Amino acid sequence: MAENTQSSTESQDSRIVDLAIRLMFLGLFIYSAIVMVTPLASIFIWAVILCVAVYPVFDWLQSKLGGRKGVASTLLVLIGLAVTLGPIASAISGVADLGSDFSERAAAGTLKMPPPPEKLGEFPVLGPPLLETWSMFEKNIDGALAKFGPQILDVTQALFGKILGIGVGLLGLALAVIVMGALFSPGPKVVVGVQNFANRVFAPRGGEFVMMAGSTIKNVMKGVVGVAAIQALVVWVLLKLFGIGSATTLAFICLILSIIQVGPGLVLLPVVIYAWSSMSGGMALVFTVLAIPVAIMDSFLRPIFISQGLQTPMLVILIGVLGGMMAYGLIGVFMGPVLFAVFYELFSLWINDGDMSDAAASDDAPIAGEAE
Repeated sequence: MAENTQSSTESQDSRIVDLAIRLMFLGLFIYSAIVMVTPLASIFIWAVILCVAVYPVFDWLQSKLGGRKGVASTLLVLIGLAVTLGPIASAISGVADLGSDFSERAAAGTLKMPPPPEKLGEFPVLGPPLLETWSMFEKNIDGALAKFGPQILDVTQALFGKILGIGVGLLGLALAVIVMGALFSPGPKVVVGVQNFANRVFAPRGGEFVMMAGSTIKNVMKGVVGVAAIQALVVWVLLKLFGIGSATTLAFICLILSIIQVGPGLVLLPVVIYAWSSMSGGMALVFTVLAIPVAIMDSFLRPIFISQGLQTPMLVILIGVLGGMMAYGLIGVFMGPVLFAVFYELFSLWINDGDMSDAAASDDAPIAGEAE
């Protein structure tokens, strides 16, 4: 009897050790997979966001092409690569030309600052110091560079750091565009699978949450990227009408600033200052009056675009957009409202279920007179 007990104990210990070894190797494989996938997580998330946002265009395009999904996917990927890689190529070309011109003029001894605008000193507060600094660079550029060299270097390094970050982000978006093209064809099956998974986790409304997330992504794409594109286009038209140089570059900067929720004010304010220093008073006034509504137009356009067709309150979506951007960066602009909207719906469901349970309990409770 004792031998049977000892044998049973040894068998149980063996199973425990065997289970522990299996769990250890399983955990090792899961950890290795997570380590390999983590660097690509943001790219895949971007690909999913782009696929959800662009899928209606893909569906329309493949129907026009006779159901050729591969051709439609390829066309959209090429357009996406042109949009993401085009600014990088343009910026690199512009920087190379600027550096080459700067080197040639420095070697020839012809590197000089143009004279300051005549009315720059009349601009309040900032005018006199700007005029003094500009005049110093015009008269003695070597001495001015020696005096302001460290400050110029710090600003240049910070600026190039930001530009480099934007370039890396655009490269990541280019990879996400390629993955997006691979997701178009199996998209409906993937959605069904995600709905089934969500129903297991958030039963019985998991599938509804998935559809709500898709609608939120589409509306946020229209409200953030769409409004930013409209605003950048209006800025470009405004700058072109008043003959301000580098209108395309400034409009592209406004597009990036609007997408990251900063707005084009950082670009338009220096342009307004330039307008008052180089244009007549009447022209500068007209430009300023037109620039103010352009700078704030996203504030009233974005809520209109985002709230279309959504049952979630607008305040929840806006909190998700701003909070997501602060927590996760640009990708949080899309992740934030989705996560916060699902949280809001789950919280509302929990509160309403509690209220209904209390109401049912009070209805089932016997009345004092009837109990007697």
